[in-house]
Amino acid sequence: MSNLQEDSGEGISADEIALYDRQIRLWGVKAQEKLRSANILLVTFKALANEIAKNLVLAGVGSLTILDHEPVTEMDLGAQFFVSEETIGQNRAQAAAPQVRAMNPRVQLHIDTDDVRAKSPEFFAAFDVTIATDVDFVTYTSINAACRIANRRFYAAGIHGFYGYAFADLISHDFVIEREKSNVASQQQETLTRSIVDITTKRENDRVIELVTKREVYSPLLLANSSPLPEEFTRVARRKRQVTPLLSCLRALWEFQRTYDGKLPSFSRSDLELFTRLVNERHRELQLDINIIDSVFLRSFLENLGCELSPVAAFLGGNLAQDVINVLSAREQPLQNLLLFDGERNVAPIYPLHPIFSPRIENMAASNVQTALPVITSVPQGTVVGL
Repeated sequence: MSNLQEDSGEGISADEIALYDRQIRLWGVKAQEKLRSANILLVTFKALANEIAKNLVLAGVGSLTILDHEPVTEMDLGAQFFVSEETIGQNRAQAAAPQVRAMNPRVQLHIDTDDVRAKSPEFFAAFDVTIATDVDFVTYTSINAACRIANRRFYAAGIHGFYGYAFADLISHDFVIEREKSNVASQQQETLTRSIVDITTKRENDRVIELVTKREVYSPLLLANSSPLPEEFTRVARRKRQVTPLLSCLRALWEFQRTYDGKLPSFSRSDLELFTRLVNERHRELQLDINIIDSVFLRSFLENLGCELSPVAAFLGGNLAQDVINVLSAREQPLQNLLLFDGERNVAPIYPLHPIFSPRIENMAASNVQTALPVITSVPQGTVVGL
């Protein structure tokens, strides 16, 4: 493991103020100080993680640990910009480290070449935020459970060609927004997951500004993945038709991976038949208008599996990194909780998926969480499958 030491000192230095001048003007010195002290873990260093790391390092996070046990291959050269042909065969994280380090020497950079599935649950307690990218569903949920035990924030994200996703489990997160004081009383419970916990005021240019502290509560990925769509997406026929079939396909993919030890479906007849059945089952569970999914979309999704496209990585990685920055600085509303990106249709809907929307699932929530936690210690010590 290698690292660069950051300048010591309690407050932010004059050099750092000059370096981060633009973003300090945007979100303030206090937010930059919070970012400066953050310790972040980034799992699997492929195209998407490249973009996430670039944005976090340039923003000035305190410490970034890159965890990846895989070697650089020729396929990595197509969509990644921290590795080169000369690094083929080297560990992917180690090969990228010099380029990451050069972007901002003030950030402490750590490289870990272990398999994430070999890590104990206690390992994740050392990080303020864990971002797992391009791994299989069981690995996502195992890391998520470990982060929940340690009361640490968790993100899961991945890309498949033109398609991508980002999921957030912040457990319970408070953030502050500023707004001009209104004569209308605020509702304490804004949504099923968001509430107002405090309001203070200040005067600014003869205006009264409210500082509103809001709290978002989250569900782990295991429960969100089995939760129905909220009523706002299903009670109106037009909105129901607009729900992207990517949600059904992603759920089917994760179910397939749970069954077959993290592998992606091939184009064998048996895999195609099973995956098509899983997609249609997940589609019906979401209670969308049609009983079977659009075959054109399904074919496109299958053809994109395992691919990396730089524009998709840039969009999704930039959005996820910005959400992490917002969360660390406790400013702006965070992602709640699943963002899906369809690059072919150029849409990126966000779905708040929680078991509280279904009484049946709500009753199962406690037992499901309990069964989810032991999986951390029972995951086979095998290779993490890169999607």
